[in-house]
Amino acid sequence: MATIPTPTGGLLRTPGGVDLVLTRAFPLPVEEIWAAVTESARTALWFGPWEGDGGPGTTARVQMVFEEEEPWIELRVEACEAPHRLAVSAVDDAGSWNLELRLSGTSVGASDTGGTELRFIHHRDTEAGLGEIGPGWEYYLDMLSASLDGTPRPVFEDYYPARKAYFEGLTPE
Repeated sequence: MATIPTPTGGLLRTPGGVDLVLTRAFPLPVEEIWAAVTESARTALWFGPWEGDGGPGTTARVQMVFEEEEPWIELRVEACEAPHRLAVSAVDDAGSWNLELRLSGTSVGASDTGGTELRFIHHRDTEAGLGEIGPGWEYYLDMLSASLDGTPRPVFEDYYPARKAYFEGLTPE
């Protein structure tokens, strides 16, 4: 079994509640990561395929192929600023979801070949449910990593309930 990285989640206080923030660094150009998080054939490898227009103010349907029964959900595209920011929202039986991906170029090592930092932000009204939500987002971001570097997909049971206590113990900065 592969070693699972330490959780990256942090919690920031905001005027409207809290932001759950998770980060990943990739030794790839920002355009490559942008394609992996916005092109349907690429999102199918780590989250699920999507269909629709995908522009700001539109709604896209996403199939969550790594969830039980592979449900389709509707995501409203709130912002799409290629290749640096994607914000989406959804409402379902579990509540409302306001999610944001921010990509920025970074320097990787002495060769200065560049890379990308991904900041995943889940804007929340409250801290409730972080023990269930946080491990899921860590899992999906590690699925993204595996899709980019060709390593084996992570196993969800290694994330939940194993990381539940970590996320329940987060306090806002």
